[in-house]
Amino acid sequence: MAKTVRLTTAQALVRFLKNQYVERDGAEERFFHGCFGIFGHGNVAGLGEALQENPDFPYIPARNEQAMVHAAAAFAKMKNRLATYACTTSIGPGATNMVTAAAGATINRVPVLLLPGDVFARRDVDPVLQQLEQPYSRDLSVNDCFRPVSKYWDRVWRPEQLESALLEAMRVLTSPADTGAVTLALPQDVQAEAWDFPEALFEKRVWHVARPVPEPSELRKLVEAIRAAERPVIVAGGGVIYSDATAALRQFAETTGIPVAETQAGKGALPWDHSRALGAVGSTGTLPANRIAASADLVIGIGTRYSDFTTQSHTLFQAPEVKFANVNVAALDAHKLGGLAVLADAKACLEALHQELASHRVPKDHAELVGSLVAEWHREVDRLYAPRGESKLAQSEVLGALDRALDPKDVVICAAGSLPGDLHKLWRPRDPKGYHMEYGYSCMGYEIAAGLGVRLADPERGVYVLVGDGSYLMMAQELVTAIQEGLQFTVVLVDNHGYGSIGALSESLGSGGFGTRYRQRGSAGALDGEVLPLDFVANAKSLGCHATRAKTLDELTAAIAEAKTRKVPSVIVVETDPTVRVPGYASWWDVPVAETSTIESVREARKNWEAQSKKRRTYL
Repeated sequence: MAKTVRLTTAQALVRFLKNQYVERDGAEERFFHGCFGIFGHGNVAGLGEALQENPDFPYIPARNEQAMVHAAAAFAKMKNRLATYACTTSIGPGATNMVTAAAGATINRVPVLLLPGDVFARRDVDPVLQQLEQPYSRDLSVNDCFRPVSKYWDRVWRPEQLESALLEAMRVLTSPADTGAVTLALPQDVQAEAWDFPEALFEKRVWHVARPVPEPSELRKLVEAIRAAERPVIVAGGGVIYSDATAALRQFAETTGIPVAETQAGKGALPWDHSRALGAVGSTGTLPANRIAASADLVIGIGTRYSDFTTQSHTLFQAPEVKFANVNVAALDAHKLGGLAVLADAKACLEALHQELASHRVPKDHAELVGSLVAEWHREVDRLYAPRGESKLAQSEVLGALDRALDPKDVVICAAGSLPGDLHKLWRPRDPKGYHMEYGYSCMGYEIAAGLGVRLADPERGVYVLVGDGSYLMMAQELVTAIQEGLQFTVVLVDNHGYGSIGALSESLGSGGFGTRYRQRGSAGALDGEVLPLDFVANAKSLGCHATRAKTLDELTAAIAEAKTRKVPSVIVVETDPTVRVPGYASWWDVPVAETSTIESVREARKNWEAQSKKRRTYL
């Protein structure tokens, strides 16, 4: 008879999590590094007690439920999805606060385990505080909101259900193709209920993360397509970095001469100064990447899901004969744009391609065009980074100062606003993990929480969070958690007095930035009064941070240097001129404009939208 041990459901869960490991290429790592949480009546006596019994499984009290999931996701992203944190909340608002970040984790394909408390399974206490009641079902709680944003979802109604739920959760969390947010809803009475669990459940379990190799016929077709192409381009996505395939990509690009453009998630796949590096592609792309992509006859997507920003809403790839070949571990992405689907790990496929194409070179004229465009682009970035000598800094000048001040392995973090577009175009990564962007969901508030997660993942790197004033006001409180945990990172807060990105988009659509500026309500009833008197330095100091204001590039450089000497998070506030923007470089993004309007500028914007929309293509 199998040996058992009597534990509560919560105690069994924590003991299981402590003994889960992953292995890839012979390297083994503990998968769960601890648990973020905020306690309430739905988890304090269950998971709370279990975590207290296991001090070797670190518990990190957070300040916001959404933010702690962002931190866990950032940790997992930094670890190439080979490790993560669990996140626990009470029932009700604590649980639903995690839904936004759960969506972000699933969209970005990074593993996080969510453990929200739930209503009583035995129902003799009903309804409980914070319970959602519906007249058509008793088998429902707010945790059902997690179903569409989770890659796996379960509710553990009985202790004996825990075993199968945990094993299914791990199957998904460790899958390169199917990972994302996993939700196990835990009724609060079940958490505290004891059961005789099999001891085998708590033995060390190592989950192998495989590298699927390309099927021979698919590889042969891909090789033939590359040999036949006159103007090929690689679009490198996040899968290249998660697969640790950057060295293989570099070797393949150098051997064949095929240029490489990068998505937001794939930026850093090649060093910025590599001769085949075109930089960012798409709606926030560089001029060389977008010009080469527009004329490409073969687009080789590696580890990308082809978001609308990457394809410029299906208007970027304009060559009449263009074909696609997509290397991806996820069938959903491999089959996009009607391309040749190669279901394979990025590194494994690139290594196989290198063997098959060791003597292949792109045509000389294509290679020379790439070289001239890249050289021209480097000069353009130098221009935008250079001091302008104006009284108020441009955002590009701020990025230039950071580029000069940071070490090669330092990490810049961003997620939303106008910064992601400028960073995608201009930032010069020198390390595959040096550019950390959440742009699958572009979630305001991710940035500072991510600084916490990245610092936990790699304490040896400098961490720099770039955040706009809008995102800072939404979610800055994990600075307190960083102080609690003794984690230092630097926040560069770009203050442009509003929602800069959407303000610029609104202007381009003829709406003049309506509702996007931080201003007091004026005498006529519009939000056109004085700029809101926000003191971000005082706010950051009140949270326990070191904080300063930098008005010039010299002050910014000095503030960055000083921040490196601090043991607590530093916040550097930089006011920028929102009217000085980085150009679009042959880019477009499909945001439909009102078909009828009383505003003349909107009617003009509609005409432009209709003209651009004609470039939209269906690739079959």
